[in-house]
Amino acid sequence: MNRISTELATVLTGHQNQIFAIENGFFPHTLFTAGNDKGVVEWDLQTGAFKRILCAVGASVYCLYLIPDTAYLAIGLRDGSIMIVDVDAQKLVVRLKVDKGAVFSIKALTHKQELIAVGEDGQLYVWNLLDFNLIYQFRISETIIRVIAVSANEKQLAFGDKAGNIHLYDAEAYHLLAKVQGHDMPVTSLSFDPEGRHLFSGGRDAKLVVWNTADLSQQLSYIPHMFTVYGILFHPTAPVFATVSRDKTFKIWDKETYGLLKNVSRDKGYESHHLSINVGLWTADGEYFITGGDDKIVRIWKVSI
Repeated sequence: MNRISTELATVLTGHQNQIFAIENGFFPHTLFTAGNDKGVVEWDLQTGAFKRILCAVGASVYCLYLIPDTAYLAIGLRDGSIMIVDVDAQKLVVRLKVDKGAVFSIKALTHKQELIAVGEDGQLYVWNLLDFNLIYQFRISETIIRVIAVSANEKQLAFGDKAGNIHLYDAEAYHLLAKVQGHDMPVTSLSFDPEGRHLFSGGRDAKLVVWNTADLSQQLSYIPHMFTVYGILFHPTAPVFATVSRDKTFKIWDKETYGLLKNVSRDKGYESHHLSINVGLWTADGEYFITGGDDKIVRIWKVSI
């Protein structure tokens, strides 16, 4: 692969506390961010300017998810609430609730019109996207689940828990396909590759492990960072993926060879984060990679592949 170039395009400042969640906006060239502040912020990516506070929140925000083909943003909170906000109308549609603890991850199965979420109680919650009534609720793990991944064809789901286990489920009937002890410490990131052949997991043990989705057999394991791997993000079109970490770096890797293509950090001369990078996101066109973390700053990186 040709050499990848990365440059800092924009810095978004204004958050007063750590940033835990970033999501692409509903309107073109917009972005949502949230964390320990008391609101969800919308930004204009073209100007790099603050656009508005979408909504106030009563607790820390751990995840943001724009429900596909809708103007609805799902907001997962530390108090166990999920706020569904109509971005266009800027109004609260409904407030959902899990039984216990925080909500760490939210996804949708669009072909089934279902919204799914997990949290501290180790249970999966499934709501109907048409009326937001609860359809199912069942236990995945005896401990905290921090992350959900959905395959591109929506046929498989993966869950990572605090004990280091990875749970692979059939998405149609919600039955368990396989379970493995994937990490020595909590699983902190999961992502299916675009083809659905492999599941990538990252953990607090600083490992990245590649699994075959047919049976969860391990294909590869290596140490991409010095500390926790908080995100594994595949590029929308190019055969690369990015990882973000508590070690203050983000890295870009070749999807086929797993070779390191770019290491972005202060040690490498970039004006990058000086504290943990908690979250990363590609823009829909793949031109920019966005990072946020404990230093309260969102950085927009122009990536040329």
